[in-house]
Amino acid sequence: MNIQEYIDSGILETFVLGVASEEEVKQLLYMKIKYPEVSEALQQLEQDMEKLAADMAITPPPGTWYKIERDIEAIIPHQENAPRLLKNGSGNKSRTRKGNDEYIEVEGESSHMRLHKAWRWVFAAVFILGKIFLGFAIYFYLENKHTQEQIRELKTEIRQLKSK
Repeated sequence: MNIQEYIDSGILETFVLGVASEEEVKQLLYMKIKYPEVSEALQQLEQDMEKLAADMAITPPPGTWYKIERDIEAIIPHQENAPRLLKNGSGNKSRTRKGNDEYIEVEGESSHMRLHKAWRWVFAAVFILGKIFLGFAIYFYLENKHTQEQIRELKTEIRQLKSK
């Protein structure tokens, strides 16, 4: 195999992007050691990708770090209820905030969803109402079917009476 064909095959790009298979990675690492051209091409590609990423980077709006920090602090449970000092995104202002024992569990070992106690009653009521409505729907369906059968019988009787 020609080394330039191997470099142009796109294997280097898949490796740099992290989508190469295990076999392709092993082969590339072997080729990198054996052929300095592959190593140089890989270094050049990595530099080009870094430059491209740096050129396309978007600076986040001011205060983004403060918002992230605030959200993280709201999620993490704290032992103490004493006021804490939070820094503003610019770093020159600060304010106090009381600790909060309630938190939202982002990742947990359990696959169950935790609900606030008030919502449990709402979900229970919706579930019970759903069962009641289902019962009514079945009842009215059967009543409708029975009524239609009676109508058919009455039509048959009327036809028989008219024919006499």
